[in-house]
Amino acid sequence: MIANASNALLFLVSALFDLALFVFLTRILLQLVRADFYNPISQLIWKLTQPLIDPMSRMLPRFRRLDLASSLVALMIAFAEIEAITILFHVNIGLVSALWFSVLKILRMIMQFYTLTLFVQAILSWVGPGVSNPAANVLWSLNEPLLRPVRRMIPLVAGLDLSPIVVMILLQVLLRLLPLPGYFL
Repeated sequence: MIANASNALLFLVSALFDLALFVFLTRILLQLVRADFYNPISQLIWKLTQPLIDPMSRMLPRFRRLDLASSLVALMIAFAEIEAITILFHVNIGLVSALWFSVLKILRMIMQFYTLTLFVQAILSWVGPGVSNPAANVLWSLNEPLLRPVRRMIPLVAGLDLSPIVVMILLQVLLRLLPLPGYFL
């Protein structure tokens, strides 16, 4: 019974931190790919993250297209999640290891994010090809920088674009190569 409660608590803590991290990483990636700021999805992400980012953005400048304030908040969220999990498991990993695992957590979330967005974009292209909607536009903006180089190497096969499948497989391989302990996944 205690193990079940511990697992439920771990799930709840991880889910809440991962959701927050997902929102901030989405903001960072939308800015990096210069997605349409006036898209309703972009506006939602902006409004959800602005209260934490606004005070920090006054102190931290942007570096080209990278929003350093958003990046720092994402790192702080990942670090807080790692620390919360180590407290739950009564493990002491040290500050340097916690920071390293935080960076790995962010990389893992980015790869999972892109796998999910590629999958959703593929489904949307089957359900409503050629239909323009806010989600499809944002997904295209996010995924096109990953898909473009693969499309140059892999031609269309019977009119089908196989580049999303190739990119998703590569992302899954990279996910499995990340040296992140199981309870931080």
